[in-house]
Amino acid sequence: MTIVGIGKNYVNTPEEMPSPKWAPIIFTKPETTLLTDNAPFEIPAVSNEVAYEVELAFRISKSGKNINEADAMNHVDAVAIAIDFTAKDVLAKSRENKGPWALAKGFDGATPISAFIPLSEFVEEINFALDLNGERVQTGKSSLMVYTLPQIIAHVSQYMTLNPGDIILSGTPAHGVGLVKSGDHLLATLESKIKLEFEVK
Repeated sequence: MTIVGIGKNYVNTPEEMPSPKWAPIIFTKPETTLLTDNAPFEIPAVSNEVAYEVELAFRISKSGKNINEADAMNHVDAVAIAIDFTAKDVLAKSRENKGPWALAKGFDGATPISAFIPLSEFVEEINFALDLNGERVQTGKSSLMVYTLPQIIAHVSQYMTLNPGDIILSGTPAHGVGLVKSGDHLLATLESKIKLEFEVK
């Protein structure tokens, strides 16, 4: 199973939408990053600066290669809400040598995720949010994605076959990213309904 992440994929307002669009930033995360069932998140020993990024996570339901945008939504069946944790200090050290994002995004437990919900339960736009210790820190809506889900699926599938169970993390809102510390409480919602809630150890 592959987790495909999209970097810098949101704007704050429709007026900020770039034209022409920049090339999408793609990275992958191992399956061992998944943290399910509201299990607590443990800050890894390798980092002192772990940042939260709330994201919509879409589940691939049908294998495909070189998928057309028009057919892309036939390859996805469900959505969840997830946190894409990033070890900022690890990332900064890697960037010094123009290195990849792999270790900063790929440590164990770096992707807490809710149960998946059928896409059929949502209208075209999906609203989501994250609270940290009872305070709203991030809000997002799928209409503010620079690259839409069909565009992401079409682009990624040019390079790699997408298989059932693969997950696409579609990016975090353009505002509100911050650091977590031991004892923090995170709560994420889809359409104002709590879907993910866990503690930081």
